[in-house]
Amino acid sequence: MNKLRFDELSLSPEMQRAIADMGFEEASPIQTEAIPVIMQGRDVIGQAQTGTGKTAAFGIPAIESIDPKDRRVQTLILCPTRELAVQVSEEISRLIKYKNGISVVPIYGGQSYDRQLRALKQGVQIVIGTPGRVMDHIERGTLQLDAVKKIILDEADEMLDMGFREDIEFVLTKIPAERQTIFFSATMSKPIMELTKKYQRDPQLVKVVHQTLTVTNIEQVYYEVRNNMKMEVLSRIIDMYNLKSLIVFCNTKRMVDELVSNLQARGYFADGLHGDMNQTQRTNVMAKFKAGTLEILVATDVAARGIDVEDLEAVFNYDLPQDEEAYVHRIGRTGRAGKSGKAFSFVSGRDIYKLKDIMRFTNAKIKLAAVPSYEDVAEIKTNLFLDQIKEVIQQGKLEKHIARIERLLTEDFTSLEIAAALLKMNLKEAKAQAASEEMKGPREGYNRLFVTMGKKDRIHPKDIIEALTENTSIPSSKIGDIDLYDKFSFVEVAKEYTSEVLDRLGRTTLLGKPVSFEKAQSKNAMGGEKERDRDGGGRDRDRDGGGSRGGFEDRPRGGGGFRERNDRERNSRFGKREKTRRW
Repeated sequence: MNKLRFDELSLSPEMQRAIADMGFEEASPIQTEAIPVIMQGRDVIGQAQTGTGKTAAFGIPAIESIDPKDRRVQTLILCPTRELAVQVSEEISRLIKYKNGISVVPIYGGQSYDRQLRALKQGVQIVIGTPGRVMDHIERGTLQLDAVKKIILDEADEMLDMGFREDIEFVLTKIPAERQTIFFSATMSKPIMELTKKYQRDPQLVKVVHQTLTVTNIEQVYYEVRNNMKMEVLSRIIDMYNLKSLIVFCNTKRMVDELVSNLQARGYFADGLHGDMNQTQRTNVMAKFKAGTLEILVATDVAARGIDVEDLEAVFNYDLPQDEEAYVHRIGRTGRAGKSGKAFSFVSGRDIYKLKDIMRFTNAKIKLAAVPSYEDVAEIKTNLFLDQIKEVIQQGKLEKHIARIERLLTEDFTSLEIAAALLKMNLKEAKAQAASEEMKGPREGYNRLFVTMGKKDRIHPKDIIEALTENTSIPSSKIGDIDLYDKFSFVEVAKEYTSEVLDRLGRTTLLGKPVSFEKAQSKNAMGGEKERDRDGGGRDRDRDGGGSRGGFEDRPRGGGGFRERNDRERNSRFGKREKTRRW
């Protein structure tokens, strides 16, 4: 079905602004179907599951119909559980952000009557509650429904299954006959149909048909990842599979911009697509992506509509989509023309319930995968490289290279030793380097900071030193080791200056490019506790550490000047790392 953009709906500027703040561009299928009908004032039966965006489907038109000058209850929403009542209340509160004079209150069992009474006495236009507690307030005379123009039953089938039918009918009889009655239900059971015939007038059925996946050659996995670790996991998976053509989907324009910035800072060829970009910008980005000069396209669902790229290796759901149909559309862009593809989804918190809905209604098999460690990345890259060697051997035409290798054979090296040395050089000793990085940390009294620029940005240790000393009060003697990699760097700073450095240089520019200084995080933060700067930083950071300690010492020489030398070079999966020492 064709989905509408929110700016195509006849909504108030305040509502459009609130929706924009939430980062959404396009209405989900149930929102596209239901909002226009509800705004016409018709009774509606909406058949939709949890996680399809149904709260906004009834919440947006309900808010738009509220008279802010009238402090009486104008909309009543019934929910089967207090958890759902709170969830609906939170979303309604976000939607009324710029609607002056409109108030909402949830009322449910288990919460003090006094708190609810105070809110009701002050005057609210939208009440969200469980049937039992709403009925209690009606009987007590603390909830007046004579001004209600709209009643909404959310998950009506669930309420009936829980035995709330009598409570629901009691509430419905206390509301004026001239009203709009809206039912949302996952099923159209016989009890539901009996209620609709009794309490609705010529209702319009709004139904979302769930799509099933027809593509069977897509490997689908998901990772349980904290939000602040998504960037790190994304980087590891890209490196592990050596992906060169992929789309990363985000739900908001804000997240697209943020992710593109972070990917570029780490040295990836990435760019974004979203609704705020003009047609020329979008055309240029797509031209680069199709030409292969751009490896990673980060996009919202709206911006990615119509994208058809050959040989797309993978799709990432950085944010799970709002509805199941969007999931089908997203991952269907890979694995085309009989080729295999990969679909990776990141799940955190309540997303697991949304993922289960996706699996249930798309008939997709999405397997849980363990977050890859550095050793996993190194092992898989080794296997991929060995496969590439086999392909080169099968293609033949190796005579010139064989002749060159034979020179080493005359020096009493075996062919096996030569091959092993070449393999070691090519893979940059990723596994050994990762192990050494894990064992080592900052020196005593120092914190390690992650810098989103490296040697490929032509950054020099003195640039980092100048950035620190010129923008903060830290003296050069309190700056420790500096490790330069191809795409990023690490610097040690004394703990007493960490907080100041992060506050002043969290996001800045260096050599005319955007750069971030962030608290480095140890590898065990992937599955355990986050590393916290309890002594000096005062904040959590979401970068994985790495690098190693060295002897970056401050030794005065010739009036306080410094001479820099290359202490040693090591190979890693990130490329050569330059270890510097000041003398």
